[in-house]
Amino acid sequence: QVQLVESGGGLVQPGGSLRLSCAASGSIFSINDMGWYRQAPGKERELVGTITSGGMTQYVDSVKGRFTISRDNAKNTVYLQMNSLKPEDTAVYYCNAAIRVWPRSYDTGYWGQGTQVTVSL
Repeated sequence: QVQLVESGGGLVQPGGSLRLSCAASGSIFSINDMGWYRQAPGKERELVGTITSGGMTQYVDSVKGRFTISRDNAKNTVYLQMNSLKPEDTAVYYCNAAIRVWPRSYDTGYWGQGTQVTVSL
């Protein structure tokens, strides 16, 4: 079994910062791409950004220059540093990871449970 556990969400004022964490645990052989998604009320889940096992990142245009994804491979953890937060960043944030579980020969996608981020005065 594999679990992704997220933490770090909360309420923050516009212009503020938050750091989300997502730790993977279980029978993990390797972790390839990891990413963050978000879903605002009444909207579809959207990709925020991804990071490869080698550390290459990609972001959706709306968060470029404000959000940074990083990972600690030794801890099987991915982070989302969010700066200059705006009310439109309010959403439930989910982490996702492509994980190779021993003894399988392919990756399986896993999701975290989601953490609420609210940007408001």
